[in-house]
Amino acid sequence: MLFRACSRGLTIMASAELPSSVSPALEFQVLAQQGRARTATMKLPHYTAETPMFMPVGTQGTVKGLTSEQMQELDCHVILGNTYHLGNRPGPELVAAMGGLHSFINWPRGMLTDSGGFQMVSLLHLADITEEGVTFQSPVDGSRMLLTPEESIGIQNDLGADIMMQLDDVVPATNTDLARFEEATHRTTRWLDRCLAANKRPNEQNLFPIVQGGFDVRLRELSMQQLIARNAPGYAIGGLAGGETKDMFWRVVAQCAAGLPPGKPRYVMGIGYPLDILVCSALGADMYDSVYPTRTARFGVALVDSGVMKLKNAAFAKDMRPIDESCSCMTCRWGRCKTSYRLCKDLPAPMPSAAADELQQQPRQAPCTCACCSTLPCQAVLGCLHVAQMMRSPA
Repeated sequence: MLFRACSRGLTIMASAELPSSVSPALEFQVLAQQGRARTATMKLPHYTAETPMFMPVGTQGTVKGLTSEQMQELDCHVILGNTYHLGNRPGPELVAAMGGLHSFINWPRGMLTDSGGFQMVSLLHLADITEEGVTFQSPVDGSRMLLTPEESIGIQNDLGADIMMQLDDVVPATNTDLARFEEATHRTTRWLDRCLAANKRPNEQNLFPIVQGGFDVRLRELSMQQLIARNAPGYAIGGLAGGETKDMFWRVVAQCAAGLPPGKPRYVMGIGYPLDILVCSALGADMYDSVYPTRTARFGVALVDSGVMKLKNAAFAKDMRPIDESCSCMTCRWGRCKTSYRLCKDLPAPMPSAAADELQQQPRQAPCTCACCSTLPCQAVLGCLHVAQMMRSPA
């Protein structure tokens, strides 16, 4: 039996009643659930991760401003790399020769590699999309690179991440052409079948399909039915966080989280704002990624209880207080004026820990299963409570 204390008393659940699944390279077990919100363990080849889980983005194999040792100290379970960028440089052959991405960056825990599909949106002016794949113009040297489903999986097999993402046909969320969404939904399924056929390491690496369909309920349902039929170890919800309203975004997550298998992990791609993580966790999602925390830190903005603190502002030049007086992390102890000075002078220290402080704000699971606590940390993600405490509401 599982026992979890909450503000309304003791929640008791039999483990046999909770969803789970076993795949060759992934074991998923829900530990506690309240409504749709749940906590779970996800056993990967390199690490057993706990969900809900935020994954920092290391686009080219490293989380900017942080060492692998610091990421472990922050209790990060999985980090994300990008197939398109790593395929450009240093190249999959070199990474494979050095023992895979884990060895290349000295990271002993979980890794997930994106397929490169997101670059269809972010580099759309440099990309041509056909049934064969996506032809990119490199922003580095202008050369052309054809990324097919087979090529994407081949690169990801060489990189060796615990979780690989299929190459999907990504349409900007703000596109109003329903026919384009219909085309992308069916093409994503066809590309998934090509990815599955190309995967040379199905017993060592997990391949997650990506649900598409824009904001159309019918297309999202169709996409889910097609992808679930392939019996993947986990599923992602894609095509969001592209400028749509919160209401539209959350409606899609609610539909997909309810429609995907309860015993398998659900990954909402590109989500990093604390409020979005909390809402999506309450709706039943398990995994998130974003550049938001570390990018925000590099621009000199701290996340605190009251919102954001722009440390480059002159108001902090003589402010001797910690960045967040309720936090004991190294960055906050360093103080506002010292950090402000270094940011304004473009000095590097203590930016590694500044990025760490931003990651500490990302909400994480709690041992309590009440509707509030199951989506908020009783011990914060990567170690800190402040944002979660700010957002906590009565159970």
